[in-house]
Amino acid sequence: MRTLLRQPHYRRALLSSAVLGIPVSFLAFWFLVALHELQKLVWQDWPRHLGHAQPPWWWPIPLLAVAGLVVGLVVTRLPGGGGHIPASGLHSGGATAAAVPGVVVAAVASLPLGAVLGPEAPLIAFGGGIALVFRNLVRASPTPTGNVLLGAAGSAAAIATIFGNPLVAAVLLMEVAGVGGPQLFAVMLPALLAAGVGDIVFTGFGRWTGLKTGSLDIGLPRPPALDVGDVVWGVLMGLVVGIAVHWIVVGGRHAAVFVSRRPLRNTVACAVAAGVCVAAYALLTGRSPAEAALSGQSTLQQLASDPHAWPVTALIAVLVLKSLAYALCLGSLRGGPIFPSLFLGGACGALLAPLPGFGLVPAMAAGMAASCAAAMRLPVSTVVLVVLLLGNADTVPVVVLAAVVAFVTTELLPQGPDIPAFGRVD
Repeated sequence: MRTLLRQPHYRRALLSSAVLGIPVSFLAFWFLVALHELQKLVWQDWPRHLGHAQPPWWWPIPLLAVAGLVVGLVVTRLPGGGGHIPASGLHSGGATAAAVPGVVVAAVASLPLGAVLGPEAPLIAFGGGIALVFRNLVRASPTPTGNVLLGAAGSAAAIATIFGNPLVAAVLLMEVAGVGGPQLFAVMLPALLAAGVGDIVFTGFGRWTGLKTGSLDIGLPRPPALDVGDVVWGVLMGLVVGIAVHWIVVGGRHAAVFVSRRPLRNTVACAVAAGVCVAAYALLTGRSPAEAALSGQSTLQQLASDPHAWPVTALIAVLVLKSLAYALCLGSLRGGPIFPSLFLGGACGALLAPLPGFGLVPAMAAGMAASCAAAMRLPVSTVVLVVLLLGNADTVPVVVLAAVVAFVTTELLPQGPDIPAFGRVD
């Protein structure tokens, strides 16, 4: 590392990354603000102006038809195809300055209009592309190494704006970029699993014996301590939820193959089908279609703060119909897989929390960890992200076990078809 730091080109890249982090973060912030305000306009303000207390059941169908049409045109007409296909997972490479307009248009068409996707994948591509735009503006000499470093730095600066934490961004980009290759997973996975099991044993012995070895506890209130039921049910949830989300992603890969045959027409078809799923949820439950549409980020907060406001029938309906819409959007529209998977895992946890010996916090923690690990295939990033969202360290063992079980399970299952490149013309 000392040798690398002594090389002038690396020090220049390091300085450039620090400088570029300012404008990239600034633009990423306003990009997210624009997406949020557009979503509020479409799903709250417009229905109210038309005299509806909440969006009517049919609301998502025309919105997602428009989203499919715009994304289909972006895919077939603009450089970069609007970014990576969500069903193929997160990617850090391949961002170009020329692809930025298509990424922005596809994200603006997909996310505020109801796509069951999150903003993280467009942010990665947006940040990497904007970094290269600024490099071109200052007329810096492009080099393969410099492009990779600046693209990764721009992606990290942008993705940190959505998670509000540079640690999550760094870990996520490290896993997405495949630093260390298969060796990283070969070493980290058993280490992560052993650490989670060790934490359970250590906590158990501390409680059973009454002996103490020192603590980092500063006195903040804690949720109820984990017990055997939480751990057992959490591991089982890792298995079951991991398998379920894996097949949702495989469904997304099949949707992507279908779309690749006629990108414009089939993108619209998949988007409209997703809208029908969302509308069916609203018809069956009488609740807002926004709960089954969009990324689920704000709906997850509502669910966590008042889970009793959701009847069992509504939880089952949102799990089934949002999963179908999620699979269709993964293969057709543009966005990221993280936040919908977190919502589905959290909803599954809320549904199963009444099981004997289980609790709401560990149930939602295990569900989110299993679902996110199965969707992203990034176990370390999943653990860091879910622990950050939960805001406490007491559920870390359950999070680790559920994430590792889900990751291993999904890696052993059939992965579905390869996703062909979408054509530039329809």
